[in-house]
Amino acid sequence: MSAPALTLSDFDYELPPELIAQHPTAERSASRLLDGRQWPPVDRVFRDLPTLLDPRDLLVFNDTQVIKARLHGVKATGGSVEALIERLLPGTHEVWAHLRASKSPKPGSRVRFAQAFDAEVLGRCGPENSLFHLRFPSDPLALLDAHGHVPLPPYIEHEDSADDARRYQTVFAQNPGAVAAPTAALHFDEAVLAALPCPRANVTLHVGAGTFQPVRVENIAEHQMHSEWFNVPQATVDAIQACRERGGRVVAVGTTTLRALESAGRGGRLQAGAAETEIFITPGFDFQVVDALITNFHLPKSTLMMLVSALAGHAHIMALYRHAVAGRYRFFSYGDSMLLTRRG
Repeated sequence: MSAPALTLSDFDYELPPELIAQHPTAERSASRLLDGRQWPPVDRVFRDLPTLLDPRDLLVFNDTQVIKARLHGVKATGGSVEALIERLLPGTHEVWAHLRASKSPKPGSRVRFAQAFDAEVLGRCGPENSLFHLRFPSDPLALLDAHGHVPLPPYIEHEDSADDARRYQTVFAQNPGAVAAPTAALHFDEAVLAALPCPRANVTLHVGAGTFQPVRVENIAEHQMHSEWFNVPQATVDAIQACRERGGRVVAVGTTTLRALESAGRGGRLQAGAAETEIFITPGFDFQVVDALITNFHLPKSTLMMLVSALAGHAHIMALYRHAVAGRYRFFSYGDSMLLTRRG
């Protein structure tokens, strides 16, 4: 007799609000690392990570760069608008954005952002027309860099600062387009990178605001995942093949890296190239690429709780989270991390 299907409530846990990290640690690699490869887990410090890796392994990073995606503006009527740029449209001055306003601006209207430039509203777009298609007067990336704010997650309660601009970004970020950081990689500094005993490779996945979208259905099979753009270079496919041949583990740094790799490997063979992914990884998922995962702690009832449960086992993950809460680990984007291996 098979076990009953897991529901949304199975991915809930009690988290004292004071454990939600509001600021990063003073040093990136001074954060804690919960070594959850076994039970009982081992409490470590992130700078210990190189000693837990084998020279045959391969560490794969997401090299996306967080853009200053949050803008404040006003409509022609004087009403305030807050925008979160979700996607830059390559080769154009156009973007897709989430807009918050008392009344949605109509196509053809203009919004003045940061008292500096006007954007034209072209219409609605995206899944279920939930986004707005805007045209900026010049290069959106340059305008955002000059006038935008760091898109801190909704559970971080302070306004962004110069320190956030530096720390809500990985030290190796190089491809702009994300509106949320690949947070597991925030713990890496130059010293840890230099101490790694194994090779590195990169993918790019531009993390969207949908990563914070709550699951609103108890039957998780009914949840519709958001779409994100990713690219897996041929050099990374080759590096993974070489890792396999030498008997190493493919270690994904963060759930975004894992989602890119498993999306590219869904046909049973890892394919290089760029595509959109709406992959929804839940317990029972057949992993094709990733053997181990470095990840931060995730929100209760989130799709990322489901992902880590698929990798390491639901009961094991829930036990690790109870351990982390009891041990006063710091949670979410600016919080601590854990190391997991694939079950079975």
